[in-house]
Amino acid sequence: MSDRLTVLITGATAGFGAALARAYAASGDRLVLVGRRTERLEALKAELGGEVHVVTLDVRDRKAVEEAMAALPAPFDAVDVLINNAGLALGLNPAPSADLDDWDTMIDTNIKGVTYMTRAMLPGMVARDRGHIINLGSVAGTYPYPGGNVYGGTKAFVHQFSLNLRADLLGANVRVTSIEPGMADTEFSTVRFGGDKERAAKVYEGMTPMSADDIANVIHWVSKTPRHLNINVLELMPVMQAFNAFAVKRG
Repeated sequence: MSDRLTVLITGATAGFGAALARAYAASGDRLVLVGRRTERLEALKAELGGEVHVVTLDVRDRKAVEEAMAALPAPFDAVDVLINNAGLALGLNPAPSADLDDWDTMIDTNIKGVTYMTRAMLPGMVARDRGHIINLGSVAGTYPYPGGNVYGGTKAFVHQFSLNLRADLLGANVRVTSIEPGMADTEFSTVRFGGDKERAAKVYEGMTPMSADDIANVIHWVSKTPRHLNINVLELMPVMQAFNAFAVKRG
């Protein structure tokens, strides 16, 4: 594989995805940017210049994913790196009062969307004997917290799915990495709280969270390491985030 990569990024219109697009454009890589908001995709393409192909796509739609990925034009069809970045958390209610529609949306996006995109890209990577699947997990997949319920469950899936892909791909020069960030200041909390920016800002009050650029720079580095090296799992947190004590209900 040459130093120049063809990189497909889902959820490219904001947050980690947009930061990743800028990081790879800066290193001269070829980009396939996938997202649901056409105007944002086109604006990002115009900003970046270079070789950029945009695809308006909802990763929850299995048929649309299959058709869009099969229709990628050359040379964008020979994807070296798939970054499964599209994902979200919705709500923070405890399980007995959580919204089932929110649960469905998280499962459809964070689990099914990841599997659809991965399955669409893997055969070509195996045939070319090169490639890298990078999945965006979360520390929520390892460390539970009140209200994390289905979101944490979806990210635990991403972690285990990534490890199982490694088992299936033994013998092929296709790498798999699960990137698992903690608190990062993007649109994530605003989406989680239904657009309430004030409530979202309180999540990061009094501390310095990671930025989208922080995460993008780490992922960019991971994908540029030598091909014989696989980083299985990489967990990141801001210095001022750590692990809670066990919760105990007394009385």
